[in-house]
Amino acid sequence: MADIRITLDRTPRVVAAGTTAGEILAEAGVPGIAVRVNNQHLRDLTWVPEDGDQLESIPIDSEEGRAIMRHSCAHVLAQAVQDLFPEAKLGIGPPIENGFYYDFDVDRPFTPEDLKAIERKMQEIIKAGQRFSRRVVSEEEARAELKDEPYKLELIELKGSAAEEAEGASVEVGGGELTIYDNLDAKTGELCWKDLCRGPHLPTTRHIPAFKLMRTAAAYWRGSEKNPQLQRIYGTAWESKDKLKEYLDFLAEAEKRDHRRLGAELDLFSFPEEIGSGLPVFHPKGGTIRRVMEDYSRRRHEEAGYAFVNTPHITKENLYQISGHLNWFAEGMYPPMELEGSRYYLKPMNCPMHILIYRARGRSYKELPLRLFEFGTVYRYEKSGVVHGLTRVRGLTQDDAHIFCTREQMADELHKLLVFVLDLLRDYGLQEFYLELSTKPEGKAVGTDEEWAEATEALRSVAEKMGLDLVLDEGGGAFYGPKISVQAKDAIGRTWQLSTIQLDFQLPQRFDLEYQAADGSRQRPIMIHRALFGSIERFFGVLLEHYAGAFPPWLAPVQVVCIPITDEQVPYLQQVAVKLRERGIRVEVDASDDRMQKKIRNAQKQKVPYMLLAGRDDVARDAVSFRYRTGEQKNFVPIDEAVEEIVKAVEDRVQI
Repeated sequence: MADIRITLDRTPRVVAAGTTAGEILAEAGVPGIAVRVNNQHLRDLTWVPEDGDQLESIPIDSEEGRAIMRHSCAHVLAQAVQDLFPEAKLGIGPPIENGFYYDFDVDRPFTPEDLKAIERKMQEIIKAGQRFSRRVVSEEEARAELKDEPYKLELIELKGSAAEEAEGASVEVGGGELTIYDNLDAKTGELCWKDLCRGPHLPTTRHIPAFKLMRTAAAYWRGSEKNPQLQRIYGTAWESKDKLKEYLDFLAEAEKRDHRRLGAELDLFSFPEEIGSGLPVFHPKGGTIRRVMEDYSRRRHEEAGYAFVNTPHITKENLYQISGHLNWFAEGMYPPMELEGSRYYLKPMNCPMHILIYRARGRSYKELPLRLFEFGTVYRYEKSGVVHGLTRVRGLTQDDAHIFCTREQMADELHKLLVFVLDLLRDYGLQEFYLELSTKPEGKAVGTDEEWAEATEALRSVAEKMGLDLVLDEGGGAFYGPKISVQAKDAIGRTWQLSTIQLDFQLPQRFDLEYQAADGSRQRPIMIHRALFGSIERFFGVLLEHYAGAFPPWLAPVQVVCIPITDEQVPYLQQVAVKLRERGIRVEVDASDDRMQKKIRNAQKQKVPYMLLAGRDDVARDAVSFRYRTGEQKNFVPIDEAVEEIVKAVEDRVQI
């Protein structure tokens, strides 16, 4: 048999024609569960290279390797379900971040007991070491083999881009081939199960090291409410049992930090059914945190030269017709109200109203850059399935700024703005960031390609100077311009999209904005949109989870609780509280009938930063016993010294 020349991980090799990718990796001693061929397609290890092919090994612990493993695990899940529930019809089963899912059409929802049985059956299939085997089939063959699977038949009819978008992947990318994967018995080679899929897959089910089924949910076929509702099973799979345990421990910690749970435990906010889904109310303690967040932001904006404005919650239809929101954002808007012969909308965006403030009179170049800022409440109709606590609401308050500047000022203003945003986020305790650059959305944008190219390059240039990682988000821009998103990591490593900066050449044109230049000519300003928190509600939720409810002293709703040993010390501690309040400290005296130890536990449960305890000896020394949230305690601290320590920690925004 003739030899062929290939490269494996950039190393030239000579192998016999007909040698599989798996055999090449094994001979080279290279771990891998699949290969990338010629920097394009991912292939199974059974694939046979041709002369001149370039192969890149895909290890199981890589991003692509995990995706392949998780997709293979989804197949095992589907096989297990059909073994136990033969009437189940197959939807799709893609890998997703940290796991996989598969959709099924079944007579009733899956129960927790069903999940346990399915997981046991999956373990049997994995232990059996069934082999994943790929076959190319014609449309006629696929329809004949899958005649009892109506959703697969629909995917065959979709063959092409629509099928790709369905995530079930019935079509091989770029090749237009229909492929079926068979699960074959390890010993006899007999068919155990099959599915329409583009692959690739692991060599065998034994290559799935660790998995766990997580939960079930209802899901519409292909994401449309017009289609049948299916039952979805979610799972997670990892390259080792240790990695699985690490992930499950992470989920347990994330559950402890869930802002919805903490919001109830700490009495911060709620979502009354009488008001409606996605419409939170903030309780006194939550309102205090929110006010402190806003007050600090206002002060920093004033220092940075912003002017504060206020705009109404509703507007006539015409405003959003001019801006383009009714064309491009209508699905996210509440229905109009008919009033006095006009149609009014709850505002989904503040920017058109800020534009009208700019346009209220003539503007000179000497006024630019003009920085307008508002805590503006907007309303967006989010589908019930995506509403989630404070992080996805229907009524939200944006810390919204719009900067109007000349083209010559644009680059410097963008740079100052991004520095300002990052510095302010750091003040709230977030430290790790990367940036995302979102470009023109195809078919959903206004303006010329040249304008978009100029705006995108301006944002890219500024972002690259920040010294942070920059990730490209193709097609993720707004309809009027590209944007930079600040992605922040929280205390347990999760990434949250927070601030956005959008560069807009379009709305100034649509509203015919002008300023008088130094030479007397009329020029068009550039507009920059910026939401620093994103929304106050979402940022509140992010910070609540970041701190696990234990806000730093400057943000804590109650900064100090004074705890008497006996009722005799209550008047003494009330005088201590007066001194603290005079210095702007939020303090309470626990004069309840509870015993001292329970009062301490109550303060700890409420995550109060400082406790000041007083007994007879403390009173005699004009002192307090200073107890920290960490459990550390200093006894007989002079009152003035204790007050100064607390005040300094608050003013310096100390993290404890």
